[in-house]
Amino acid sequence: MKVREIYYLIRSLKIYYLNYACMGFWKNLFSSSESSSSSSCQVEYEGYEGGGEESVSLNSRSSSSNNGRIFFSTDRDIDLYELEELCNAVGWSRRPLRKVKKAIQYSFLVVSMWQIRGNQRRLIGFARATSDHAFNATLWDVVVHPDFQNKGMGKALMKFIIKKLRSDDISNITLFADPHVVDFYRNLGFISDPEGIKGMFWYPD
Repeated sequence: MKVREIYYLIRSLKIYYLNYACMGFWKNLFSSSESSSSSSCQVEYEGYEGGGEESVSLNSRSSSSNNGRIFFSTDRDIDLYELEELCNAVGWSRRPLRKVKKAIQYSFLVVSMWQIRGNQRRLIGFARATSDHAFNATLWDVVVHPDFQNKGMGKALMKFIIKKLRSDDISNITLFADPHVVDFYRNLGFISDPEGIKGMFWYPD
């Protein structure tokens, strides 16, 4: 993809901000369980000892659905080919794996979401954050496999990564949103252009 094409792609994105100083909404989001739409699952969070992981139980409302067990991990040792396969599933452009590896290496926080069925595990979600380690963090590469979308998994992934950032006293969280997911992030409490603040971009000619 050419630089100019990337420029116009980014221009179509919105920057969204989440400032915890005035967001009482999150008190409800961080409750011990959450209910989603009628076609989705109830997600219950449980502490998981060791490995930077947290397990999640999925109680499907549909008897024909068997999602297995879901857990989150902050381990950065991720199979890059498996991550690339996940990104391909949602139609993202391929990126050089050496750069993906470097991006993960220098991120402040990396979260992966896995499905466990028997002895097999499958990468179904991913997100990472960069930060100044004090005030601000920006979320990147938030992705959930299409098979697990509209089931509360995107919200669960966001809930997990935001909770981790809050535990490090990060109070201002931003992200870039494609037009078709703007409402999703708004429902999570993100707002666009707060107090007239605009995101600005610079690209080489």
